[in-house]
Amino acid sequence: MGPIRPVLLVTSDVPPDRVAPLRALHARVPIVVARFGGTRRHATSGVERVDGFPLLDVTERQVLRLAAARGRHAAVIAGTVGKLALPSAYAGARAARLPFVLWSALWNQPHRVSAPLMRHLYRHADAVAAYGEHVARYARHHGARNVHLAPQAVDPAFWSARTASRDERGTPPFTALFVGRVEHEKGAGVLLDAWRRTGLRPPGATLEMVGPGSADALGGSVPEDLGIRFAGSQPATEVRNFLGRADVLVVPSIATPSFREPWALVVNEAMHQQLPVIATDAVGAVAGGLVQHERNGLVVPAGDATALAAAIARLAGDPALRAQLGTTGADDVAPFTPDAWADGMVQALRSLEVTA
Repeated sequence: MGPIRPVLLVTSDVPPDRVAPLRALHARVPIVVARFGGTRRHATSGVERVDGFPLLDVTERQVLRLAAARGRHAAVIAGTVGKLALPSAYAGARAARLPFVLWSALWNQPHRVSAPLMRHLYRHADAVAAYGEHVARYARHHGARNVHLAPQAVDPAFWSARTASRDERGTPPFTALFVGRVEHEKGAGVLLDAWRRTGLRPPGATLEMVGPGSADALGGSVPEDLGIRFAGSQPATEVRNFLGRADVLVVPSIATPSFREPWALVVNEAMHQQLPVIATDAVGAVAGGLVQHERNGLVVPAGDATALAAAIARLAGDPALRAQLGTTGADDVAPFTPDAWADGMVQALRSLEVTA
């Protein structure tokens, strides 16, 4: 018997949130992660090097040759990211006669030009591993037959550790937190509008914006008296501290012609910190069933600054409700573990008779 061939997993980047799930998968089925996007897009600083699984930095143009290398891999998994990487991974797998698993984040079709490709992949991928039930439904609707859930997860041991306390923070009495790219599609502009409408101001309240970008990216400056602070990208330990000190996480993402929030892993992180969540109905963690209105958070219509302002003001004035939602959220996020994600990926592989 020759050496065990690893599964090639093609993805755009490996933010800190992805490390524990990938390690859990590698412990079950040997993998090689081919990263083509570096560390560019997340609010937390990216991971340059990891231990626990092999990581290759490649260009999108190199994916085809890597996936098509005969005798090198047992299967190919590719996420729904990049312009060339996904079709290249699929074409390479077919050329090498390898099982192909589509790791899908999509619950709508944002790019018309890619619609024919995605319809083909849903119908012809050997298996689909879906972010959540909302993604699974969408894939089945478009012809996918062998669909498996690989629920979005972060490392619970890391994200539940309390290194910052809301009782000892030395910050204003109420802190709302945004974590993500300060961009239009993330709803940052809607959030700034909503914050103005709340009437919440220092010293009684503040809005922290963690992630790459600033008000300049939204076409204007922000008056200092609004109490909005742009903290920029932060390492995972600092993001955890922001979550630990905050009173509510706000995820105001909107749907655009080219984007719909696949999940928003910061929701999982916040719930591990017993932090209530306000999210829009354009967020995957809402559509996928993790964030539930009046149970562990509040859900508002995407793009509705008035509704978002009302939700923020409501939680600002009701500490008991914040505590109730946060406690329930911690219970609800508990099953969303790296092992559960890895199990879903392994089920997809085993359905194709790919085993360690």
